[in-house]
Amino acid sequence: MFLKILIALVFLAMVISLAAGAGFLIKDGGRSRRVLVSLKLRVGLAALLLALLVFGFYIGDLGN
Repeated sequence: MFLKILIALVFLAMVISLAAGAGFLIKDGGRSRRVLVSLKLRVGLAALLLALLVFGFYIGDLGN
C-alpha cells in the first residue's frame, strides 16, 4: 500500500513540475534556466517512477 501511495506522489510531483515548466516557459519566453531545471527535475522524477514501478512488479505488489 505504501508503494502505491509513493508512486502516486511521484506522479503528482511530475505533473506539478510539468505545469511549473510550462509557466516558466510562458512567463520567461524560454530565456531563463528555470525551464531547464524543471526539465531536469521531471526527468529525475520519471526515472524514480520507473524504478518504483519495476520494483513494485518485481516484489509482486503491483502485479496480479
